[in-house]
Amino acid sequence: MKILVTGGLGFIGSNFVRHMHDSADIVVVDAQKYGSNPANVKDLEYEFVKGDICDYELMCKLVKETDAVVNFAAETHVDRSISSPYSFIVSNVNGTYTILEAIRTCNPRARLVHISTDEVYGDIEEGSFKEDDILRPSSPYSASKASADLLVLAYVRTYALNAVITRCTNNYGRYQFPEKLIPKAIIRAISNMKIPIYGTGKNVRDWIFVDDHCEAIKMVLNNGDKGEIYNVASGAEKTNLELVSAILAIMDKPDLVEFVADRPGHDLRYSLDYSKTMELGWKPQHKFEKGLEETIEWYLSNEWWWNFLADDKILHPTPWKLEW
Repeated sequence: MKILVTGGLGFIGSNFVRHMHDSADIVVVDAQKYGSNPANVKDLEYEFVKGDICDYELMCKLVKETDAVVNFAAETHVDRSISSPYSFIVSNVNGTYTILEAIRTCNPRARLVHISTDEVYGDIEEGSFKEDDILRPSSPYSASKASADLLVLAYVRTYALNAVITRCTNNYGRYQFPEKLIPKAIIRAISNMKIPIYGTGKNVRDWIFVDDHCEAIKMVLNNGDKGEIYNVASGAEKTNLELVSAILAIMDKPDLVEFVADRPGHDLRYSLDYSKTMELGWKPQHKFEKGLEETIEWYLSNEWWWNFLADDKILHPTPWKLEW
């Protein structure tokens, strides 16, 4: 199988390239924006095309020569979407539209796996979201991803495209861009710097090791039903305070927690019912504590990878009230 991986130099995309490297012919297209890093896959042999998913002619050319497209390409950082939403609309909505049009007009037999997020559902105080629950996105980022999801479903209905959607909880693992919570906490803890936590730190997220997510995508690619949505999660729900405290405990660091002004529209709790994906034969393999230990060890052993990425904003974040 020949797979076109959009955004294949990003965190989850590059881990998926690694996951599929020995079993598929991989082509990566990536615009190489701030979240992309060729070092993520520098030891692998694969075909690379530098380009934007909003470039219809390029996407049409690439789609013609592939069996499947796995679309990771997206702007994903919620904080950035709040301060500057436009690029999220361009990449996440227009980019997805361009991919769909390229498949529709240039290779309608191609399979599409569109990688979405649990954030499209909004937050939930009790219970867990199922795939057919109403979407209530809270940020420009999650709204742009919800819009992209609806486009995919519309193209399945109207044009009979062979597409599926996955919605996953928070990922962690190697090669995650340092502005995200876990790598930022690790990097700042190395230097005994304070780790900022929004509000009271009671916001809850479900954390999944990136390898488990990649295996779920592979399972959906091969076995998922056209037009269906598949939630992906691990059940490892942690408050942000619990998460950072666990990192500090593993690293044997002092209490470096610093509470800062809360993020606008900050969702309280995400939780997914992922039984539908488990029915395909998938289940998460990594326990949270073990996966977190492996992740911390990787960052401690690979300063060469993150050192030049950890810019001043990551090392010295500014409270929200001063960023507007």
